Amino acid sequence: MIIDRIRAGDRDAFGLLISRYSDPLYRHAVGMTGSPDDAADILQNSFIKAYQHLGEVRGRFDAWVFRIVANGCKDWLKNIRRTHLSYEEDDQPSGYETPEEELTRGELRGDLDRALAALPASLREAFVMKHVEGRSYEDMAELLETTVGALKMRVHRAREALQKLLEERAA
Repeated sequence: MIIDRIRAGDRDAFGLLISRYSDPLYRHAVGMTGSPDDAADILQNSFIKAYQHLGEVRGRFDAWVFRIVANGCKDWLKNIRRTHLSYEEDDQPSGYETPEEELTRGELRGDLDRALAALPASLREAFVMKHVEGRSYEDMAELLETTVGALKMRVHRAREALQKLLEERAA
């Protein structure tokens, strides 16, 4: 087991854990912060914390380190009140053919980003995990140490809040 190797003094083995879990944890942090730079900082700090507290791992390492990253995101949200999120780094081709369609897409994305930023952290986290990361409710429940029912309610409330915020902006 990799954790046993690290505990035995094999410092390089921790790099294996970083390689294995960085991508999904980074995507979660970007979804929560809207900022690739802030997400990278949170991820780096989380891995440092995980290394320092490796002896506290109980159960699955991936769920444990996810909670460290999720808590780092929540702390970031508490400390930095953002008025909007930015997904400017989205380099996917748009599929829109006219500048007007591109402008409309940008406006819609901006409205959605502002609405997401206005959600409480717990609702944003549930919405991002379900609709951005595509996680199952069962996976979310295990990672967040809560019930499937509670998460379904959070996602439902997030959708309702987003709908209300977007309708208010459109009015």
